[in-house]
Amino acid sequence: MSTDQSTQLLALINGFQMSQAISVAATLGIPDLLRDGAQPCHALSAATRTHSLSLYRLLRALAAIGVLHEQADRMFSLTALGESLRSDISSSKNAWARLFGRPMYYQAWSGLLDSLRTGEPAFNKVHGMSVWDFRAQRPDETAAFDWAMAAITDQIADAVLSMSDFSRYSTVVDVGGGQGAFIARILATQPTMRGILFDQPHVIAHAEEPLRAARVDDRCELVGGSFFEAIPQGGDAYLLKSILHDWNDEDAVAILRSCRRVIGPNGTLIVVEHLIGPCNTGLEGKLMDLNMMVITGGIERTHEQYASIFQEAGFRLVRVTRTRTPVSIIEGLPV
Repeated sequence: MSTDQSTQLLALINGFQMSQAISVAATLGIPDLLRDGAQPCHALSAATRTHSLSLYRLLRALAAIGVLHEQADRMFSLTALGESLRSDISSSKNAWARLFGRPMYYQAWSGLLDSLRTGEPAFNKVHGMSVWDFRAQRPDETAAFDWAMAAITDQIADAVLSMSDFSRYSTVVDVGGGQGAFIARILATQPTMRGILFDQPHVIAHAEEPLRAARVDDRCELVGGSFFEAIPQGGDAYLLKSILHDWNDEDAVAILRSCRRVIGPNGTLIVVEHLIGPCNTGLEGKLMDLNMMVITGGIERTHEQYASIFQEAGFRLVRVTRTRTPVSIIEGLPV
């Protein structure tokens, strides 16, 4: 192994340290404080109520990573890479960085080895309950998760809407749609369309204000429930974004069967997920697959695996469209 390869490997091994440093900076609001230009460390320390020398040590490490730039006299500014950590831009990774730095995530990932040995999600063993129960009992964790999902949904929605014609549908049912970030974007582009946002009651309870802010609340019905039991009728398109990857094949088929029971003969199933690619490619999808294994017990799937679970649930996979993001649009028709 060359010296360069050894250094590269060490950086990968130390990756969790960089992730945590970036998450802490985002949580403190450092990127937003630097939006208008360079600031001295002592000013950032005062604004964030942190120990000045300790903060400087964090900031200089972030400058070495490449998200900040250190100037003379302990002045710091954002780099082009670091700009994406601001919370006020459309492509922001701020909420995502804050989410993955929360103890519930990195503690669960400490159980990765146990997941490999048992085939069960490490989260359940580390925290003593499923991630769904954990969030339901902790509103702050639900809020952090929903915020991160809404932020990443903006980018995914742009990519999906640029590749898929939603004008074909009169009513779209967003299954497991959280607080409605995706359905709101769809409705905003289709002024005659109606939407149904379906999720657990404690999630739906917080969806009214975001939909009102998007000015689509008058065209979007809110329905609470479980997609394992019953999904609302009336849609000619049923959308599942980042849902099936949370579940093993048996549960994913059960969710799809719930959709199949209510979808009409001319309806369309639209699944938006990572698609596992060929060998030695697609790092983001394969890391997300490990995240699903650790956190929920779910799985990211290949084209063939989606075709299989679609068929088992009564759908035929008819089209896969890759977007400019790591996710793909996977469409099915009832058979």
